[in-house]
Amino acid sequence: MAKDPVRVLVTGAAGQIGYALVPMIARGVMLGPDQPVILHMLDIPPAAESLNGVKMELVDAAFPLLKGVVATTDVVEACTGVNVAVMVGGFPRKEGMERKDVMSKNVSIYKSQASALEKHAAANCKVLVVANPANTNALILKEFAPSIPEKNITCLTRLDHNRALGQISERLSVQVSDVKNVIIWGNHSSTQYPDVNHATVKTPAGEKSVRELVSDDDWLRGEFITTVQQRGAAIIKARKLSSALSAASGACDHIRDWVLGTPEGTWVSMGVYSDGSYNVPAGLIYSFPVTCRNGEWSIVQDLSIDEFSRKKMDATAEELSEEKALAYSCLT
Repeated sequence: MAKDPVRVLVTGAAGQIGYALVPMIARGVMLGPDQPVILHMLDIPPAAESLNGVKMELVDAAFPLLKGVVATTDVVEACTGVNVAVMVGGFPRKEGMERKDVMSKNVSIYKSQASALEKHAAANCKVLVVANPANTNALILKEFAPSIPEKNITCLTRLDHNRALGQISERLSVQVSDVKNVIIWGNHSSTQYPDVNHATVKTPAGEKSVRELVSDDDWLRGEFITTVQQRGAAIIKARKLSSALSAASGACDHIRDWVLGTPEGTWVSMGVYSDGSYNVPAGLIYSFPVTCRNGEWSIVQDLSIDEFSRKKMDATAEELSEEKALAYSCLT
């Protein structure tokens, strides 16, 4: 039986990440090779012409799974009936801007998009926020879309998770697919904590711990962490543009695992609404290790946390609490 198409919204669709992401969705990378999709693309009026160009290219690519394209600058039209929403559009920080200025711009964007999603999206719509500050944008969206279940609002830290897998794979000269169970704790910012204490590598002699194989705690607690934390800045320096291909790929991985499930024995990192697990303050959107099945994520429980990790986890939670306070101050 052919499946009914799933409607997927991408906001900021004419931008760099959007341009990398929409062909991946249309090719089945996000929802599977047998799942038809209808793409809803939203961008701001100044980008309308460029957005139409992206739509033309989607037609020209003749993707078999793509059953329709809505390209619009109208937020209600974009949100109507969508099952998955990938929020890539946001206001980027420009030189000389204070954090509060960026925050207030994004608060107003996410406030209006939240109410459109709440009124017009399909029931049980899954939301992934990519635009920075991703965790706090997701929190604002949750505040202004109270009827969307809090478990359906997430933010992207899979990019950081994948970056951590990549660094371990390079360091050990192993296939990235043989490395698993790294964790990104906290904020999608330079305070995030990439943790390999529970990560393993598949070797001919069975699964071995990353810590044992690397056998260089100074690297794991120093350069490894800062490389993952600052990888976005390194890519901007190299490309003169921010990471787009890897962000789009991470967004596809995030939604795919959320919808189709994580492999047995493997967890991934997702920014989700904290319930107080691991003594992270409830009410923040914080990145945790999660497993997914039947379209639901659950936080992996009872992992041992050493003192070094505890400090790092608390520091990133503190930054998120400050961001939350800043965002709420923009509302008043």
